[in-house]
Amino acid sequence: MITGSMVALVTPMTDSGDIDWPALKTLVDFHLQEGTHAIVAVGTTGESATLSVSEHCMVIKHVVDQVNGRIQVIAGTGANSPREAIELTEAARVAGVDACLLVCPYYNKPTQEGLYQFHELIAGAVAIPQILYNVPGRTACDMNNDTVDRLANVAGIIGIKDATGDLSRGRELIDRCSDRIAIYSGDDPTAAELMLAGAKGDISVTANVAPRLMSKLCEAAINGDTDKARTLNEQLMPLHQNLFLESNPIPVKWALQQMGTIAGGIRLPLTPLSSGYHAALRQAMQQSGVLS
Repeated sequence: MITGSMVALVTPMTDSGDIDWPALKTLVDFHLQEGTHAIVAVGTTGESATLSVSEHCMVIKHVVDQVNGRIQVIAGTGANSPREAIELTEAARVAGVDACLLVCPYYNKPTQEGLYQFHELIAGAVAIPQILYNVPGRTACDMNNDTVDRLANVAGIIGIKDATGDLSRGRELIDRCSDRIAIYSGDDPTAAELMLAGAKGDISVTANVAPRLMSKLCEAAINGDTDKARTLNEQLMPLHQNLFLESNPIPVKWALQQMGTIAGGIRLPLTPLSSGYHAALRQAMQQSGVLS
């Protein structure tokens, strides 16, 4: 089972929007040094929506090769076309990832039965562990808990990233499904409480800029150390909240630029963080101890 702090890794880019391969290597090394438990490459935070298929596959391969088996690698391989999702998932399998993360098909607005059949199809088509990813705020598609319960019985599906931020729904998933699949948080502000309730980790945006603290938080929460988990979460809450001042990954890329880790490149239709938010995010970074 994959557990702990799983960074939803940004895809570093130059100012012109090209992928910055040396910076990607540096980022991976940073997470290996800072105790991140797993890397999620080319998810929402990795700007998967604006990478070409070839770029998508190249980023996955670069991360796998750089990690070299030291921690686990999860690849974002979801799409709203089942054929594209299968193609990306197979490419990730060949590259050597440990699991794939498949977002609910966006824009199509499928029924719950359509969601079930979509994920069942991909699980049957590619022999690799697969994690469902429900983020209705980005997809206009919400996989309900009944559908997750059904999919938990499908061979190859090993978990779900619940990015709803709804703790009651997450706790219900744990009660209903955790004997068959792992429940992961995909919402940093509520992740500690969901892990204290039995979730197995957090696929985290905050971990990009505070990897060691997020690693310690996840370890404490998964081990049931409530006081330590909540103390660390309180320290990180300014980041949890302010890293979403504008659409992810706009703020987190700006934060990493301030830390000197990446350049400021981001692809349209996303744009660099609006200047009116700079002071608030800088203050949040200082409060959480990642910027002096």
